[in-house]
Amino acid sequence: QVQLVESGGGLVQPGGSLKLSCAASGFTFSDHALSWYRQRPGKERELVASISSTGFTTIYADSVRGRFTISRVDAVKTVYLQMTNLKPEDTAVYYCNRGGFGPRPSDYWGQGTQVTVSS
Repeated sequence: QVQLVESGGGLVQPGGSLKLSCAASGFTFSDHALSWYRQRPGKERELVASISSTGFTTIYADSVRGRFTISRVDAVKTVYLQMTNLKPEDTAVYYCNRGGFGPRPSDYWGQGTQVTVSS
């Protein structure tokens, strides 16, 4: 079955960096777009970034554009989210989702990884 396993979260100071990973299994990785979402405390889950199946097309939320980079390595069935210049408002649980560029996320989610930005 489809499995998505996030890792790489943690506590970081404002201005710092983290790189999240999402390891996938149970489907043909190269056939699918992938996305990162986040859920901040007291907020609804929101799209952070998506990458197409080819890796040639990416989209970002306005709040992270220029600071976050989504990428994928099909050989290891992993999608990444490089986060730089982190701000306290980036504090959230970050989730990987199979899919992207559609009107809504797919039903396939990872368990999430906590990112806390605090001094």
